Amino acid sequence: MTDDASSANSPVDPFADLDAFIALPRVEGLRLAPDGRSIVVGMSTLDRKKTKYTTALWELDPDGERQARRLTRSADGESAVAFTPSGDLLFVSKRPEPDGDPDDPKRAAGALWLQPADGGDARVVAALAGGVRGVAVARSAGTVVFGSSVLPSAADPAADEQLRKARKDAGVAAILHEEYPIRFWDHDLGPGRTRLFTAATTATADRLELRDLTGNVGSALHDEASWEITPDGRTVVTTWTVAEPAGSRRVTLVAIDVETGERRALADDPDHEYGSPTVSPDGQTVAFHVQHRSGPQDPGDRWLAVVPTAGGEIRAVTSAWDRWPASAHWTPDGATLVVTADDQGRRPLWLVDVATGEPTRLTQDDGAYINVQVAPDGQWVYALRTAVDSPPTPVRVALDGSSPAQPLRGPADAVPMSGRLTEVTTEAEDGTPLRAWLALPHDARADQPAPMLLWIHGGPLSSWNSWTWRWNPWLAVAKGYAVLLPDPALSTGYGIDFIQRGWGTWGAEPFTDLMSVTDAAVARDDIDANRVAAMGGSFGGYMANWVAGHTDRFAAIVTHASLWSLEQMRGTTDASFYWAREMTEDMTERNSPHLFADNISTPMLVIHGDRDYRVPIGEALRLWWDLLSRSKAQDGSCPHKFLYFPDENHWIMTPNHAKVWYDTVFAFLEHNVLGQEWRRPDMLG
Repeated sequence: MTDDASSANSPVDPFADLDAFIALPRVEGLRLAPDGRSIVVGMSTLDRKKTKYTTALWELDPDGERQARRLTRSADGESAVAFTPSGDLLFVSKRPEPDGDPDDPKRAAGALWLQPADGGDARVVAALAGGVRGVAVARSAGTVVFGSSVLPSAADPAADEQLRKARKDAGVAAILHEEYPIRFWDHDLGPGRTRLFTAATTATADRLELRDLTGNVGSALHDEASWEITPDGRTVVTTWTVAEPAGSRRVTLVAIDVETGERRALADDPDHEYGSPTVSPDGQTVAFHVQHRSGPQDPGDRWLAVVPTAGGEIRAVTSAWDRWPASAHWTPDGATLVVTADDQGRRPLWLVDVATGEPTRLTQDDGAYINVQVAPDGQWVYALRTAVDSPPTPVRVALDGSSPAQPLRGPADAVPMSGRLTEVTTEAEDGTPLRAWLALPHDARADQPAPMLLWIHGGPLSSWNSWTWRWNPWLAVAKGYAVLLPDPALSTGYGIDFIQRGWGTWGAEPFTDLMSVTDAAVARDDIDANRVAAMGGSFGGYMANWVAGHTDRFAAIVTHASLWSLEQMRGTTDASFYWAREMTEDMTERNSPHLFADNISTPMLVIHGDRDYRVPIGEALRLWWDLLSRSKAQDGSCPHKFLYFPDENHWIMTPNHAKVWYDTVFAFLEHNVLGQEWRRPDMLG
């Protein structure tokens, strides 16, 4: 631990003080150098004004012996993206060059920097008006490929810059759309569209000599597109979106010849979609995700497959495995894939034999593993390990399974929890086994039972199995609450049949599962069954709304970024074509919470951000009106409240807004669950 890193931590209990919690450093992103001798992670900390987070890059010792060493420092922050074969670090940053123009629009978009492996100052090697994303480097040849947003009529990056300047000078922000979608999560799509650029890297080049590999291809390289380049630098393998009738689209897999730009299909089937390509060490094979496209009665199974890079027969690898792999990484010999997959409230590392598809669980703990990197000698897997009770921290795991995850010396101190974690198990109405995590205060016991908060996860294809900064249960535990984190029907990690139970029937099994797990939790003698609230965000907010209209057992309900009128949401969300596959007219009529507004008697706190394009603000506006218009009080008062963020999206991202979020939620719970006088948060005036 360095003094520089330690200074970012507060001696105050971070879960008992919102300022201390917001100031906790957050480790993210892990990259392993080609020779396996260096690891780089990012660590986000509050800026001097405490109004945003900035990320600095830190070097870690893969053997866990040396202290972490800070590599970068700027007010704009950096994010590591890749290494060159010689070990030079590539990162993206919006910081100005030492002698550059601070108002240069290319800087504001984020430029690609190179930090020499043998020391010396970092320098910009690529700067485009449309920014840089998705940097990949050929392991042997060193060829770089990345995406950048370019206006459709621009012939090259220089023309793109001129066109953008002309729009800005004229005050034009309008976007002409000719395809769908037009928005994504929290931002508009366009007017630029992603193109792929390639270049050869050298340690001495002032700038990369970029070549436009794809030209204008519309929305084929959507925001979720991912690509890799073969070790010899000759072929880029990428997801490729194609349009379909009725505003729909699907994702295929293609290979692009770097020299000629010729594109050939590797996987293209109207019944399936493909993602996350990863090229084998010898460059001959591509592993990727396959998803059978969902429908009104079919959630669509998912598996890993392989195909020759040159094209040919697709071979399913894990189609017989009743788990959904989330990531895949080749071992150096090309015989095994290291994958992560949700499993019973955890996300272990698994080894999958490429020839047989046989999975073997590598980690046996309660952790969830992300940012996986395999050492070039095949001895170790490096990753960030997280869990419900542990923020992300760098670890290494022996590939032969001979030892559990070993913590590395990272840039952030361990964070002691404000309570203890256990599990609750029970059965659903149909006999299906159910489970949940339960976070408890240390002093919860039979003679001092804790009030409980039921927290419902979003997704809905998700699981409570890892750390969350946005919905952190330990802040509630520090205030004396127990927090129940259940995985009802539709949750991942329990098999396709568990998902099928709730598919198209959101108000049925997912709801009854939640009630069954809640019954099991409140039956404990350390839980106060008379003081229980329910909370949820996104799909969890949908479930919170459904709960409000179907039971009065809860003292309060918090609903964040929630779906209220399914028919309305289906046509206004940023991906209507996807939701329309499940949200048929019959499904929306049977499962829309707004139809049960007359039944709501529980006080509700509605929370929504105006820049939420996945669940548009219209859902909250209609919910708020439906609650208030049913108020019977002569003075117009009601027990409900609406916390509105004009400049936040599906998530509450800025530090001070996160504080306001938690402060308001806890004030609402204190009033309705604990019976305390209503306390209006200071920052809300």
